[in-house]
Amino acid sequence: MSIHTENKKKVTTVQLTKMKQNREKISVLTAYDFTMAQIIDNAGIDVILVGDSASNTMVGNATTLSITIEQMIFYAKSVVNGTKRALVIVDMPFGTCSGDPLRSLESAIKMMRETGADAIKVEGGSEIKDDVKKIIDAGIPVMAHLGLMPQSINKYGTYAIRGKDEKEAEKLMQDCLLMEELGAFGILLEKIPAKLATEISEKIKIPTIGIGAGSGTDGQVLVIQDVMGMNKEFSPKFLRRYADLHTIMTEATQHYISDVKAQKFPNENESY
Repeated sequence: MSIHTENKKKVTTVQLTKMKQNREKISVLTAYDFTMAQIIDNAGIDVILVGDSASNTMVGNATTLSITIEQMIFYAKSVVNGTKRALVIVDMPFGTCSGDPLRSLESAIKMMRETGADAIKVEGGSEIKDDVKKIIDAGIPVMAHLGLMPQSINKYGTYAIRGKDEKEAEKLMQDCLLMEELGAFGILLEKIPAKLATEISEKIKIPTIGIGAGSGTDGQVLVIQDVMGMNKEFSPKFLRRYADLHTIMTEATQHYISDVKAQKFPNENESY
């Protein structure tokens, strides 16, 4: 049982920093709907990320680029409605925080106002420093996302590991220090060498959350469909499946179909 399961006090960005200081790892999972959010919140998860991965997992798009702010607001509001304790962070989708500080602020305000979320997450480093500063100065908590940034997939051309060469690793370190200086409350590090992620985590005072970044970060995040084994096609090295819901749900559906066809459902006790 999580040490936080019985503690119903709302998780805050300040608490995440204290967890880092106390060397207590931060648990993060994605969610995109009321029911799933309610389940993992009751289980004691520290943070729920409403990721733009909803574009893939909920809509079936090939990349995260297609999802709109209106769609993200819909998913985020659903998650907020199902959450009592966890900190809820929402991704700003592609194009909503990309070089126009005033427009980025308007999008961030819209996201926070219409969802009731606790914070937002933005992809990018020094290129969007003015956007990030504008949003934070307005009182909106921001988590940065660095390393592999799926919204820039067309620039990268691949989902391969980032920060392997010295030049890119140095820029990544500088971007992390910059985001800390700007006032970001945390940084998500995706698919970078474990050694580099550990060095960053030790150098900055704000929490780091890793995905495919080794065990040296201050916390870990995975996509809920991957963790629960609902998606069998996606099997990266960093993924550990904790359940096989794909098989369970398939068998349950087949059982239901069989009972309906054989007129075993509903029975007398299930009828009015």
